[in-house]
Amino acid sequence: MKRVLFRGDDLGYSEGVNYGIEKAIREGLIRSQGVMVNMPATEHGVQLVNGFDIAFGVHTNICNGKPLTNPKYIPSLVDDNGNFKSSKAYRSSKEDFVVLDEVLLEIEAQYHKFVALFNRKPDYFEGHAVASPNFFKGLEYIAHKYQLTYSGLPAELATPIQIGNSLVRMNMESMLPDYDPFEMVQKAVAKMTDDVVELFVFHPGYLDADILEHSSLTLPRPQEVAMLTRQETKAWLEKAKVHLITYRNL
Repeated sequence: MKRVLFRGDDLGYSEGVNYGIEKAIREGLIRSQGVMVNMPATEHGVQLVNGFDIAFGVHTNICNGKPLTNPKYIPSLVDDNGNFKSSKAYRSSKEDFVVLDEVLLEIEAQYHKFVALFNRKPDYFEGHAVASPNFFKGLEYIAHKYQLTYSGLPAELATPIQIGNSLVRMNMESMLPDYDPFEMVQKAVAKMTDDVVELFVFHPGYLDADILEHSSLTLPRPQEVAMLTRQETKAWLEKAKVHLITYRNL
């Protein structure tokens, strides 16, 4: 049986993103959704989607907005104003400046905030936008501590990794030029096998001033909402005999 997992990221990033995600769940194919729990629009997003019976995860964020931890305890993660250092700061650094003991405080705080928002443990646990070895170590540690399904990043996207009891291959092309989300799905499904779950990472959302100011990922967001809610996409997956699963099924 061919299995695919359609994951949405970034709930809470902005109200515009939240509205796009809500539509991609209500009318579309998103059945697993990551939540940024530290953002000003987090509670707005949770109110929009909390009635849906899908998998929700912690989309752990250390590069946007303000931390949940007192900035004086996590100096390696914040700027002079107490905001998280930007993803650009991580990309431009030649060394991993994240201090493990500090990032553990924030990761654990975000886990507990998710539990407070949803009154339950997350269905999965992963990280947003930062390729830091110490960040990854922290995520794995907290996931193990609370017995959570950790959705890590492979060294190469084409290489399957173990998530739960399944081998999973990640597909994410939204940062590529001339990105076409439906074409990405078609290419992966054409090559997929029964023994590997194809995980597609989407960032559905509508654009507003907040997202235009703070994110480099813009046009692909509404394009993904359209693709995920289009009847033609659903019909194509049915014809291809592809089964849509969630993190709860891994």
